[in-house]
Amino acid sequence: MTPDTTMDSFGVDRRSFLKHAAAGLGLLVMASPARAAQMIQKRLLALPARDTPFITPNEQFYNVQYSGPQTVDVATWTLTVAGGARPLRLRYEEILKRPAIERMVTLQCIDNEVAGELISNAVWKGISLRALLTEVGVRPDAVDVVFHGADLYSDGITLDRAMNYDVFLAYAMNGKTLPVKNGYPLRAVVPGIYGIKSVKWLTKIEVVAHDNLGYWQKKGWTDDGDIKVSSRIDAPGPYNTKRGETTFRGIAFGGYNGVRAVDLSFDGGKQWRAAKLDPTPSRYSWVIWRYKWKPPAAGAYPVAVRATNGLGETQTDFIARAFPDGTSGLHTIVTFAEMS
Repeated sequence: MTPDTTMDSFGVDRRSFLKHAAAGLGLLVMASPARAAQMIQKRLLALPARDTPFITPNEQFYNVQYSGPQTVDVATWTLTVAGGARPLRLRYEEILKRPAIERMVTLQCIDNEVAGELISNAVWKGISLRALLTEVGVRPDAVDVVFHGADLYSDGITLDRAMNYDVFLAYAMNGKTLPVKNGYPLRAVVPGIYGIKSVKWLTKIEVVAHDNLGYWQKKGWTDDGDIKVSSRIDAPGPYNTKRGETTFRGIAFGGYNGVRAVDLSFDGGKQWRAAKLDPTPSRYSWVIWRYKWKPPAAGAYPVAVRATNGLGETQTDFIARAFPDGTSGLHTIVTFAEMS
């Protein structure tokens, strides 16, 4: 885990902005809005847009882990399911023969910054955790289900989460065998929970009668891990100059509850305008949003984005660092407008 970048109340990188703009700020009180924007614009480096595909290619999927990638010999590897009335030990080929499910799920690292890159979307194929636990027989006093990886990393989820929230064990990713760095031969995929719970290189699943504390929980990080509502502006890039109508585009993610709406503000949060959402086949995936904007006048505009999830909960502008339960805040970029 690494500290996130210092942000202002809308998620703008202060150090970057001040480094480029401070030399001209003293002149702003004497200039018109358009002239002030021109003076700041000369001191800012326009940044490129992010071309974010809806499905993240396997080689581009973010990768954060407790240890280095594990090389597992699938010929001798087994998955043990313990703590139930009828314990199981399954070989890889036995798992592949079981009834398969396929779901699109976005995963996000708990250490992801506001508008950060530690979030990706994929189509996963695997087997239902609920079906597996039902088969082994859940003990009456069960509290948590714990995932153990070949790298000795472990983390757990509540029995309720395991049985009722579409958790599954994936062996394929975007139509291909699960890559080694993403957990081959088998990993947990827990929709709506930060990636610390989606343990890679699974070797054992254990049902326990106590509240399990995993590696990060013992260091003070959240045990719940619910993903906060978030959104990001991908295009245009910060400090770009636009003439005429411009299309803003980005992603929004509501965790387990999906995304109901995305809004943009061009005046520091005083007014918000609804963006259009591209359709998505999964409530567990991010959405792509778009908004066409025509500036009313030349000048500098702070463009902020916020999302609302399927429960009607709107993304907070409260600034929080990653520790202990994930970052929060609104992403804002500065866009310069020139009249045609």
